[in-house]
Amino acid sequence: MAALASADTVLSAGQITHLRPPDVKYVRSPQHYDNSMLRLARVTSADVVYDLGSGDGRIPITAATTYGARGVGIEIDPFVLREAFDNLKKAGVGDRVLFLNQDLFTTDISAATVVTLFLMPKLNLQLVPKFKRELRPGTRIVSHKWDMGDAWPPDQTQDMNGLIIYLWTIRG
Repeated sequence: MAALASADTVLSAGQITHLRPPDVKYVRSPQHYDNSMLRLARVTSADVVYDLGSGDGRIPITAATTYGARGVGIEIDPFVLREAFDNLKKAGVGDRVLFLNQDLFTTDISAATVVTLFLMPKLNLQLVPKFKRELRPGTRIVSHKWDMGDAWPPDQTQDMNGLIIYLWTIRG
């Protein structure tokens, strides 16, 4: 996992700092939506799943426990990041998952093979250039509830009782 982040960004729960206010308020999504996002992205043990705005860490932890993937959570909110570290300890997958106390707009996500997000439409649109610049062809992006607007139509959608999950794949 050390190759996924520089040593100065890998933290313990006691080293979390307040960087700036979060762009969105953390909203916990139901676990079955998280599972559906990972299924739609076809996550396998060969994947590195980056969750942008990872909150309590359930998506990277689920990617590791259910699919054997490696996971990286990017979270700016110190309160929910502490919860993510607690959840990581309980899950026992600290060798496969790490959490970074960073800004999702400036974090290098180039090691990702899957990116998950549950942000807001404006933030998704702001991330499109970053995705196209940093992610390799074949990388899948899955968003819960919000798309990328007309700027980037999804490759696939899945209706989850009225809430839509969107999937994009980086093309070469």
